[in-house]
Amino acid sequence: MNSNKTYKIILSGGGTGGHIYPAVAIANELKSRFPNADFLFVGAKDRMEMDKVPQAGYKIIGLWISGIQRELTLRNLSFPFKLISSLWKSRKIIKDFKPDVVIGTGGFASGPLLIMATSKGIPSLIQEQNSYPGITNKLLGKKADKICVAYDDLERFFPKDKIIKTGNPVRADLLHIAEKRDDAYKMFSLEKETKTILVLGGSLGARRINQLIEKEFDFLLTHNVQIIWQCGKLYYEQYKIYDNTKNIQVHEFINDMACAYAAADIIISRAGAISVSELCIVGKPVIFIPSPNVAEDHQAKNAQAIVDAQAAIIIKESDLEVDFQNKFTQLIISPEKQQKLGDNIKKLALTNATKQIVDEVELLLNKSNK
Repeated sequence: MNSNKTYKIILSGGGTGGHIYPAVAIANELKSRFPNADFLFVGAKDRMEMDKVPQAGYKIIGLWISGIQRELTLRNLSFPFKLISSLWKSRKIIKDFKPDVVIGTGGFASGPLLIMATSKGIPSLIQEQNSYPGITNKLLGKKADKICVAYDDLERFFPKDKIIKTGNPVRADLLHIAEKRDDAYKMFSLEKETKTILVLGGSLGARRINQLIEKEFDFLLTHNVQIIWQCGKLYYEQYKIYDNTKNIQVHEFINDMACAYAAADIIISRAGAISVSELCIVGKPVIFIPSPNVAEDHQAKNAQAIVDAQAAIIIKESDLEVDFQNKFTQLIISPEKQQKLGDNIKKLALTNATKQIVDEVELLLNKSNK
């Protein structure tokens, strides 16, 4: 293909980092191949993509859209109006920008944009991160040209002939974290001889994981560990009082995740799709605490796929009181178990996902420009 051609590419998705970061990774790979390409992101107003995408160097337009609440709530009454508004605005965006291809990475923000794009016959690709797709991608899969997935057995939800198993796009710097370990110790002011526990609850935070860490401070420190705790934007004001208490440091958000992963010996994490994909590449022992507050319990399904390969530990939120101390102790006192989990999870890594997804985008661009 002509790398100097000015392709016009729209990427849409958001709501959480799990939908935003894959879109940015795909855009970065496309930009490296087509330096003259023109990119536009479409997200949801008032969500984190409106900050994160411009920080990555891309223009974004926000739609007035939100998801349907699972419980009965007055907020659902506004959904039809938001959908109509977003469909109308998406139609205008497509008319004005005239994209050669449209890419959706999930979340309710991508729905209206891809509905309008496919209705106009614009080539489209969706990237499904989870082992159990969200409602937006399940609906879009009927019209999209290609569906890039990270797990097997998604023929239950998507047309088989459209599915390409690529894995999930992850930050390129994670491929070389072993080289960053010394820098990571300096960055986080860590003791090299002390085991480091990295606690992650997602970009916004995880209330139950934060409560667990607060409750188990004394227990954790009896094992002579140091803790890097990303408590999240929603909880930082509550938990920052513990920063630099004993061997604990509290962060609202960690920008250099490669260094955080490099420093870690054991990781406690939610099981969002992108986190799981990153942790496979990182190759460290992991305790997954899936969020139960997600559609179709997909985090538990994501984590269980790793546990079934004897590559991680899972503890349900409802079992934390009885299981956490026991399972953590079994792991921290056993270098053999740590090594086994680290080795096994690394075998599950799909390291070329971004490249393979962009290869598929290229095929769509080639087809649309014949």
